[in-house]
Amino acid sequence: MSTILIADDEARIRRLVSDFLKRDGHTIMEAGDGREALNLLENRRAGIDLAILDVMMPGMDGFSVLHELRRQEEENTHLPVMMLTARAEDADQVRGLEDGADDYVTKPFSPVVLAARVRALLKREGRGAAPVAELGALSINELRREVRVNGAAVELTPKEYELLIYFKNNRAIALSRESILNAVWGYDYFGDLRTVDTHVKKLRAKLGDCGAMIETVRGYGYRLEA
Repeated sequence: MSTILIADDEARIRRLVSDFLKRDGHTIMEAGDGREALNLLENRRAGIDLAILDVMMPGMDGFSVLHELRRQEEENTHLPVMMLTARAEDADQVRGLEDGADDYVTKPFSPVVLAARVRALLKREGRGAAPVAELGALSINELRREVRVNGAAVELTPKEYELLIYFKNNRAIALSRESILNAVWGYDYFGDLRTVDTHVKKLRAKLGDCGAMIETVRGYGYRLEA
């Protein structure tokens, strides 16, 4: 798979993103500030396939790293860059995109969605493949955001789809309701755990016979057995 640099001064954010991207088979490099990120990019550019840069980093912010990276790039050496920030102002996003960012994600974010956007960006840049998962009669095409059961398309809401992807990426693993809530709804979501149960019930119903693959782990959460 791909080698991805995550640059963020918050260790918990780096760990959260890293954990999800590793499940897709990626190799992760980390930087705690902009200067460290730029040093890694300068020294290892040939081996890095994507950089995720937080905007607000000490010493050298993400915009500065992006600007310097693009300034140093030679023809045919474009490195895809995703900006990660709590600043949702339009002007900031326009600045990042005009400076050469390929995608822009604001906090709080769903790690499942971020991982999917990473796959899409790598696919678009020709650096990775978006897999089609075949789990018995259940087919999931993440590039097309398409779910089929016995060949028939299944219409899912965004959260139902993210929930299914999270189960797929962690199949055969017992997942607590808390971990599911954090992964799909975001690390700062303070909703009731019953939200998970409600969405699992609806997802099972839409998947028909394949819904039985989502097993209840009594007193804990759920597990996908394919």
